[in-house]
Amino acid sequence: MFENLCTLPLSAELFAQAIHPTEPLLGVGLSTGHVQCFRLPAADPTEDDADISVLSDGKGTIDTVWRTRRHKGSCRTLAFSNDGNALYSAGTDYLLKHFSPTTGQVASKIAIPSTKSVPDSPSLLHVLSPQTLLLACDSGALHLLDLRDGALAASKPQQTHFPHDDFVSSITPLPASAESTSGYSKQWISTGGTTLAVTDLRRGVLVRSDDQEDELLCTAFISGMGPKKNRDNGVVAVGTGTGVLTLWDKGAWDDQQDRVVVDPTKGGGESLDCIVQIPAEVAGGKKVAVGLGDGSLRIVDLLKREVEGSLLHDDIEAVVGLDFDCQGRMISGGGQTVKIWERSSLQGNGLDEDDDSEDEEDESDNSDDDGDDNATNGNKGKRQPNSDSDDDSDDSDEETSHKKKRRKGKTNVDLGPHGAHGVLRFKGLD
Repeated sequence: MFENLCTLPLSAELFAQAIHPTEPLLGVGLSTGHVQCFRLPAADPTEDDADISVLSDGKGTIDTVWRTRRHKGSCRTLAFSNDGNALYSAGTDYLLKHFSPTTGQVASKIAIPSTKSVPDSPSLLHVLSPQTLLLACDSGALHLLDLRDGALAASKPQQTHFPHDDFVSSITPLPASAESTSGYSKQWISTGGTTLAVTDLRRGVLVRSDDQEDELLCTAFISGMGPKKNRDNGVVAVGTGTGVLTLWDKGAWDDQQDRVVVDPTKGGGESLDCIVQIPAEVAGGKKVAVGLGDGSLRIVDLLKREVEGSLLHDDIEAVVGLDFDCQGRMISGGGQTVKIWERSSLQGNGLDEDDDSEDEEDESDNSDDDGDDNATNGNKGKRQPNSDSDDDSDDSDEETSHKKKRRKGKTNVDLGPHGAHGVLRFKGLD
């Protein structure tokens, strides 16, 4: 279904990625604390043959819009605002920052709230609406922060909930009700440890599922599916630590209703670390893409309850980020690479075979060791050879342990920018 257009090498291990809602902008957060924003090539509306890739024809370029060291520890999580006018990041320096996605300039920042006497590291960010930012932490706390003034005003959250006993591994909003005047969700699904929970913006934690005896890692809401008498109800697809995708009917949160074995490995499959619904115009049905702990991607047809195809992101590192951009391209991230995929014009879905061509990466860093956080915005276009003064040692070893504690039998191998498959040569990456 998909073909690999290009592989983008990164300077350090990817911990988070975020996709702009309306523009081909990709933000990445790295283990070194750096945050970098790339502009992907736009589709050419004058192209006669729609099957010709703008990335693989040698004419497209991936430009670095800006790059900065946003956090003194690692950058744990990254999220765009609903309108794409703001970007938020949180790191192990216990800071949450709000900045411009076009310049990288910091607009506001706060200390991450803690319910204990010691600082609490962030695990996940999700922008629920223009008024509400959800921040989950390692302690299991889920903070609701007020964004009504357009900036991070105070560390004291509006509300704090504890939907799970372990850190929150995923947050997925439920669709707004027909009575909603704002059009934004007031309820969301979260997973943590071995349970699934539903939380309401006004009433707090509504329900927590039974213990599933399997770690729940990622979620996606799929509309237009449901029980026979209520097909439009919607279901939630949940990825587990043993390679099984479970399906939950909306409103029936006590337990799962169906299962799809994504990785049938004997003794327990690879963990399903991230999931995204494939747009209907791309999939032609109710399908999801799932990123696994072994670095592979699986395409799952939810109506047929079967795996339709397999792709390879990386042969060692887990897939930690999976999204679709505004032009229907799939973006997968993991290890020290980001891959861009486009719907293939060919039939069939075999294992993706990337060529082994390699390309030199010339790193371009612009120091942003907190303080005024002055990110460089003058190097829009191709990467410029500048130095980056990282005064603080990074926490990549500690963070790798946290982020990948659920991976079974994996060995951390530093692939560097040349360990990726299918690196194509693009102007701006030489």
